[in-house]
Amino acid sequence: MDTAALLHACAISLASATAATILIAIGGVPLGYLLARTRGRAMSALGFLVQLPLALPPLASGILLLFLVGYGTPLGHALGGALTDSFAGIVLAEVFVASPFLIIAARSAFAAVDPTLEAVGSTLGHRPLELFFRVSVPIGWPAILPGLLLAWLRAFGEFGATIMVAYHPYSLPVYTYVAFDAQGLPAMLPVLLPTLVVALGVMILSGTLTDRRGEPRALPRSEVAPSAAPNELAGRNAAVRSGSAEAASARSQSTTLALQLEKQLGTFRLSLAWSPRERRLAILGPSGSGKSLTLRLIAGIERCDRGRITVNGTELSGLDPAARAIAYVPQSYGLFPHLTVIEQLRFPVGAEPLRAQHWIGRLGLNGLEQRRPEALSLGQQQRVALARALVRPASLLLLDEPFSALDAPLRSRLRQELLALQEEITAATILVTHDPAEAALLADEILLIEEGRVLQSGSTAEVFRRPANEEAARLLGAEIAAEGVASSADSIAVGRGVVLTVAGPALTPGEPVGWSCSPARARISQTGAYPAEVESVALHGIDRQITVRLGEARIRLVDGRFAARRGDPCRVDIDPDAIQIWPLG
Repeated sequence: MDTAALLHACAISLASATAATILIAIGGVPLGYLLARTRGRAMSALGFLVQLPLALPPLASGILLLFLVGYGTPLGHALGGALTDSFAGIVLAEVFVASPFLIIAARSAFAAVDPTLEAVGSTLGHRPLELFFRVSVPIGWPAILPGLLLAWLRAFGEFGATIMVAYHPYSLPVYTYVAFDAQGLPAMLPVLLPTLVVALGVMILSGTLTDRRGEPRALPRSEVAPSAAPNELAGRNAAVRSGSAEAASARSQSTTLALQLEKQLGTFRLSLAWSPRERRLAILGPSGSGKSLTLRLIAGIERCDRGRITVNGTELSGLDPAARAIAYVPQSYGLFPHLTVIEQLRFPVGAEPLRAQHWIGRLGLNGLEQRRPEALSLGQQQRVALARALVRPASLLLLDEPFSALDAPLRSRLRQELLALQEEITAATILVTHDPAEAALLADEILLIEEGRVLQSGSTAEVFRRPANEEAARLLGAEIAAEGVASSADSIAVGRGVVLTVAGPALTPGEPVGWSCSPARARISQTGAYPAEVESVALHGIDRQITVRLGEARIRLVDGRFAARRGDPCRVDIDPDAIQIWPLG
């Protein structure tokens, strides 16, 4: 056995496999991303070509390469045959047969990366190339790395294509073939041994990395319970609020916003115009109405087909998300899984360290700076997302259903925290929600949309008191709709001689109207203003849900004290400003 020749062949294979893998990584990782993020026939054809070497026998792959770069081809002539019977030829053959392993792994890895993370990153001031290297690649890397190791292993062991393209210099597989042909099987053990050692080493390393990536990481026991204790929250809120420089300026600055949006997505069409005057805004509508799409259009994550987005007199429609100075918190919060809390807050372009420290303290994140999102409760994740959005100057803060994933007690607590936060920041807030109580608490002006069209807009109080129609009233929480007739500027007749006093804009006497009232603002009392009759009684938690007939209408109320039976007469009081009224017809 020629030991020197064996060692030289091992060196050739190690060097060529490493060079091929580097080339595969440089081209294959971006190509995998392109295949994962782009749709269309061209991408489908490219995906087919990427997988072609897996379907071809290695010798056929070598022959195909000879047709492309061999001596008789224009490229072969131009390069003087440098790509055949040379180290470069070995690398070329190995790149061709091994690249699918990495490209397919990269495509799968990037397909698993939530596009929302890249969208959020763009609103934090980063361009697409920066997001690729700072978000997509680090998140996808645990799945890409095994593909990279398998590509190296495939390149190291490549024989068929190599022997056709570059018989010389001998790589280890070619040397093994030559030695076997000359000396037979008894002399093969020294040749086989380094191949087995290298192959087993890479396979074990790949398996180890895959196993580690699949291990679940436990949530710290102290973080399973959401958020902090109420007295701790009250203490931390008071500690920073009085000294915040933003709190004073927020009351003296305003943000002007004007939207004209047109967007077609399949059969769905969004068309809305809105020019609110207040700083605390909400978009209310059912699922699929276009609420989240509206936020994405404002942030620049989606592009309008037609329209204008004007903030403080500046037209933003033609700007990239990175240039809009708009903070965006998606429904999933969009925290980067590979970054700690402090790294999340340093990620935005133009993030100010003093702001970061302020919001860490203000939002109760002290002690959590080195944790990743998987080790945070949902309430803590929401606070980190808010802090990250606020560490750089922004004219708008967009909140896409920020409480939808939270349980009821935590949702209520964080609503109150956001309410206090809105008083401190200079940015206007636009909250997307399907919960009318949330919109009433956190917005001074509201936009109602359904199926991509505007139902109504205006001040929150006006919209709740005077919905544009029954459809709008039901979006605002009306449970039971009834009909009546305006009997004066501030009263409606609802039948059987019952006339209800109402608040709000003056009504036109004789106008038919629809109406509803909040169950929480109606109550039974012995001295109630309106006669009624009990129709049904049902348990509602520890209270009773009572349905009564009031005139020709039915209304619901909740009362734990009234022992009523069906058919009993009673009297009812209703707060005048708890009655919603809308025009009929």
